[in-house]
Amino acid sequence: MGAQNGKDLLIKVDMTGDGQFQTIAGLRATRVSFNAESVDVTSLDSQGGWRELLSGAGVKSASISGAGVFRDASTDERARQLFFDGDTPDFQVVIPDFGVVEGQFQLSSIEYAGTHNGEATYELSLSSAGALSFTAL
Repeated sequence: MGAQNGKDLLIKVDMTGDGQFQTIAGLRATRVSFNAESVDVTSLDSQGGWRELLSGAGVKSASISGAGVFRDASTDERARQLFFDGDTPDFQVVIPDFGVVEGQFQLSSIEYAGTHNGEATYELSLSSAGALSFTAL
């Protein structure tokens, strides 16, 4: 696998709940992170004093963040509404030459910024709100 364009890492939102995904407009930078908590079951009987972890236990989560330019598009309006309503619609994250991660996310933060002589920008963060699926590309 060769180097990939960062612009090909896409965050898409289900616009109406019917499975029709649209890329969130104006994004310049995106990041996805997967996490799994470990459950430590080390005891005095652990061989050689080495830590032992309980396989398959713990909470799994994913977070997505993005930053971009405010474009006043329908996806911007959808993001604002999702935040204020606290909804958890389906999102897709397209990771080039890796796959597509899909599932429910909650828009946990959205920030807007601007300078006197520059464009209006935004940053958003999403937190997984259920089981995620993965489809390899």
